[in-house]
Amino acid sequence: MALSNFSPKAGSFEIRKYHRPYRLEELIPTHVCFSGSPIKHPLDGSKVVLVVDPSSSSPFYYEFSIDDIGHIEELPHIARPDGESIAMARMWIKRGSLALRCLPFVVEEIKGL
Repeated sequence: MALSNFSPKAGSFEIRKYHRPYRLEELIPTHVCFSGSPIKHPLDGSKVVLVVDPSSSSPFYYEFSIDDIGHIEELPHIARPDGESIAMARMWIKRGSLALRCLPFVVEEIKGL
C-alpha cells in the first residue's frame, strides 16, 4: 500500500476526549502508550493508524483496533514548513492486544554484492 494513502491531510479526524480524571497508576500495569499522529484507517473503520513521525521522509506507523484504546491524550500539534499543523496524540493501548507495526521501504538491489 502506498505511503501517500496515509497522509494526515487525507484522513485526519477529531480525537474524542475521554473523561478525566484517569489514573496513570491504573493504566501503566494494563496499557502501553504510543505517540504519533492519529488518522482514520483507509479501509477499516474499526481501526486507527498512528503515524509515529509524520514529518519524516520514511515514516513508520502502527495500526490499532479502536476497541483496544484505553485512553487518548491530546499532544501539541506539529507545524509543517508549509504552515499546516499536524495533530499529535498519545494513545494508551491494552497490553496483549494484536496490532501492526509497518515500516514502508523501497525495494532495491544492494550494490556491490
